[in-house]
Amino acid sequence: MGSVDLTRAVWRKAKKSQGNGECVEVAVLDGVVAMRDSKQHGRGPVLVFTPAEWDAFLDGAKGGEFDR
Repeated sequence: MGSVDLTRAVWRKAKKSQGNGECVEVAVLDGVVAMRDSKQHGRGPVLVFTPAEWDAFLDGAKGGEFDR
């Protein structure tokens, strides 16, 4: 996937976020889903997913695929 312009991104946290600093933020724009670590305050790396990749990620997370 090529470079994605995230300057217009509107980042949001999960509604159930507890404010303990262990959150991710998600933005949807221009046909991609971007995810970043909220502790980095916009200065850290951003993962960019296609909608199909994002759906697969969510399915895996909901199914416990990434549990430790």
